[in-house]
Amino acid sequence: MAKELFLEIGTEEIPAGFIPVALQDLERMFRAGFEQARIPFGEIQTFATPRRLALCVTEVEEQQEQQHIEATGPALKVAFDEQGNPTKAALGFARSQGVEVADLTEKHTEKGTYLFISKVVDGQAVAGLLPELMQRIVSNLSFKKSMRWKDLDIRFARPVHWLVALYGGEVVPFSFGNLESGNESRGHRFMAPGRFSVNSCDEYLTQCRAHHIIVDPQERKEIISSGIKAIAAEVGGTLNLDEELLDEVVNLVEYPVPLCGHFDETFLQLPDELLITSMKEHQRYFTLADKEGKLLPRFITISNIEATDPQVVVNGNERVLRARLADGMFFWHEDQKQKLESRLAALKNVVYQKQLGTSYEKVQRFSALACHLAQSHDPESVELTQRAATLAKCDLETGMVNEFPELQGIMGREYALLEGENERVARAIYEHYLPIQAGGDLPGDNIGAFVSIADKIDTICGCFGVGLIPTGTADPYALRRSAIGILNIIQERGFEISIPELVHMAVIQLEAKLTRPVQEVESDVVEFIRLRFVNMLIAQGIAPDVVDAVLSAGFEQIRDARQRVDALNTLKKQDDFEPLASTFKRVGNIISGGVEAQINPQLFEAQSENDLHAALNDVRIRVDAAMQEGKYLDALHAIATLRPAVDSFFDDVMVMARDEQVKTNRLALLTEVSSLFSGLADFSRLTA
Repeated sequence: MAKELFLEIGTEEIPAGFIPVALQDLERMFRAGFEQARIPFGEIQTFATPRRLALCVTEVEEQQEQQHIEATGPALKVAFDEQGNPTKAALGFARSQGVEVADLTEKHTEKGTYLFISKVVDGQAVAGLLPELMQRIVSNLSFKKSMRWKDLDIRFARPVHWLVALYGGEVVPFSFGNLESGNESRGHRFMAPGRFSVNSCDEYLTQCRAHHIIVDPQERKEIISSGIKAIAAEVGGTLNLDEELLDEVVNLVEYPVPLCGHFDETFLQLPDELLITSMKEHQRYFTLADKEGKLLPRFITISNIEATDPQVVVNGNERVLRARLADGMFFWHEDQKQKLESRLAALKNVVYQKQLGTSYEKVQRFSALACHLAQSHDPESVELTQRAATLAKCDLETGMVNEFPELQGIMGREYALLEGENERVARAIYEHYLPIQAGGDLPGDNIGAFVSIADKIDTICGCFGVGLIPTGTADPYALRRSAIGILNIIQERGFEISIPELVHMAVIQLEAKLTRPVQEVESDVVEFIRLRFVNMLIAQGIAPDVVDAVLSAGFEQIRDARQRVDALNTLKKQDDFEPLASTFKRVGNIISGGVEAQINPQLFEAQSENDLHAALNDVRIRVDAAMQEGKYLDALHAIATLRPAVDSFFDDVMVMARDEQVKTNRLALLTEVSSLFSGLADFSRLTA
């Protein structure tokens, strides 16, 4: 008869960001453990609050499934001696299978006859397997950061205070540190701190609710979401719903109670980003706006208790926020007493990276690079680009950014606008940090794009130049994100930027700082960016072999490479692509790099050679025209028309003729065919 399995791990408050991953790991580990142990089971549910991780598995059978084992042993000729007695090989094999030699059979194969065993092993009682399984899973749960406590030789996200483990209502005995599993859970830390017994998952859910715990994260999310929307409607505002914040707050409370607070309207003169950051990042508050999108002097907090007098909780939150916003107001006024540009010199005293120099030196490098990009792609913006690059890092020396580092760029933009700087310059100060995260906003203006690309490529080349290269998941300087940002900006703005040239310009400016050879650094950085581009394209659904074929034929300008990838990807989806690819892969395989020889029509011996030569001359004209206009799909379609002539050529002649001149001439003809793909794709890398 199938039974229910239940586990709860009771802890001190686990960081909100750890919980979703922990639940996924808990389910995955139990699923894998049951499957490996051949234990049939039903549905798995997980629950969590900051103080507990729980799991329920339905229909867990009482007996392992039978196991049919087949094993091949030693060859018959070495299993018995001349007298027919079993050798050590036969005895050892039988012993390893838990049987007698007489129980073994013979198995005849093409390689000879071998000893063989086929047996059915009955399953064990599941109740006897669960203690070790549950102890192993709890011990192996890992977190981004874990800790030890007391003098125990165990680790967990936070100290564990109780364990509930039940199978069919009976305790599954196992230990973790100094704890023994039982059937007692605990209520809300403040509203119902006592213990309560558990006999089943349904009873657990009922008891949790009675003890002021909403143990299902999805239910808490719905309570919070509906509650904050109701408050927004009640005060006549529009909720600035932040899904990321909502998901975090869900895992900060066990019993969510939305409450609305107020702050002095005087603070509304501060930039919206400062107000939102202060409320979201530091207090986990939701913000409200009026019908015009302007912030209201209100906030919504999610309390973890149902207070007798909610206003007491609101007043406490208002006091905390008031102090933080007062700090912001102080820095807002103090910072404006000094011009933004005057802070540039202070960057000479800020070490950007000990081997790469100061932040001031970095500004000088990427300013020059940004202006070069502007001169090449938008000459009219050179002066504004220079100004934006000069001011880009100045807000790092303001009191506001020192207090609120996440406002870098934002405060530079605001102070620049207050000082009357060009609006595009002010916007670029903020936009040069974009994108901040994967899929995030990109610079909306060329100026911000130039400064962003320059800053990022300087960071990448500088780190590679002194050996700070990402390894595995370790990327402390976020170089992968910077590379992806560069690629996305170039594609979004349509810049025709040569990646090798961009890298070369950045490396040359860093030459005095490098601890590695210049050419080695440039090669490594270009390959690093190329691999980011490969991963981006594959993640977008492009076949890996298409990406490989195109980028192997040339990776220089991102926009051009992307157009070639799209063209080949479209061609590959056509029904007749496979025979087409096979034909041209054959061409590449035969010429093996090609020959440097002129085609001599006088050496043609078959009509198919003349036909291929004539078709080649016609197609080359069409391909060249299409390539010059960037119409790569048209170029590929034109090349595809050569297939019948190439196939006839292969059918009629032997390329590797005995006559050396004829052979070289035929190889030269195929080399010309292959050259049509030069700069488009390497067909030999396509899988079909």
